[in-house]
Amino acid sequence: MSTREVSPEAPIGVFDSGVGGLTVARAIRDQLPGESMIYVGDTARTPYGPRPIAEVRRFALEILDDLVAQGVKMLVIACNTASAAVLRDARERYDVPVIEVIGPTVRSAMSITRNGRVGLIGTQGTIQSRAYDDLFSMRSDIELTSAACPRFVELVEAGETSGPVVIDVAEGYLAPLVAAGIDTLVLGCTHYPFLRGALRQVVGPDVALVSSDIETANAVYEVLTARGMLRPADSGDPVLRYEATGPDTAEFKALAKRMLGIGIDAVDRVQTGTIAIPPGAFRAP
Repeated sequence: MSTREVSPEAPIGVFDSGVGGLTVARAIRDQLPGESMIYVGDTARTPYGPRPIAEVRRFALEILDDLVAQGVKMLVIACNTASAAVLRDARERYDVPVIEVIGPTVRSAMSITRNGRVGLIGTQGTIQSRAYDDLFSMRSDIELTSAACPRFVELVEAGETSGPVVIDVAEGYLAPLVAAGIDTLVLGCTHYPFLRGALRQVVGPDVALVSSDIETANAVYEVLTARGMLRPADSGDPVLRYEATGPDTAEFKALAKRMLGIGIDAVDRVQTGTIAIPPGAFRAP
């Protein structure tokens, strides 16, 4: 579908299954501090990783539809599992640019690897989807070794990102990747950057870590710049709006503070399958 004309002052819509995608939102803010943003965490149905891909696809499209109805100028799917589920059809469905976390991360990893041996860690859903495998297969000289790491999200959201337990879990998950002689490790979940220290200790200093948050923010910057869609500097202060589908918005704010140091004043509760704001009526809460 061709993209429609939208105002550069419109917000960027960022979506994740929970709070992990705030790493992507933060990276976008670091590069584009003048942009307004709506962040939606589907906390009522998180985690997506263990769910069937068809179910994740339904959830993701439901929320992305709502963001488009709110008048965003770009969609950012800040969730690897959701990106894998809608990778093939999201860009055809929507008339605004769609950025997902898998493509930019794969391109970065392919440019970095020296020996062609790349490791991938992600949720069960991301690994089983083989979305990364499909993109890496464009390079016949790359050998991809993957591992699902279901406990990592649980550890991060519990605030446990270092120490003996984390190292022990990481060693178990990463043993096949280390044995394969990888020189590049793709962190295929937005929670995983919080484990960077432990991952570095397990794989060693010579293995490059490629994180989806930074690569996705780079892609957002490139697309908005190329399309002339950057928010004008004279548009006033940007508006940041946070939405969550789950009832415990206090927990959302607490996790954001603990994981990212982001102080969020308000999180709007939104029902899944509903439109929070009429089309074109984006406003501050």
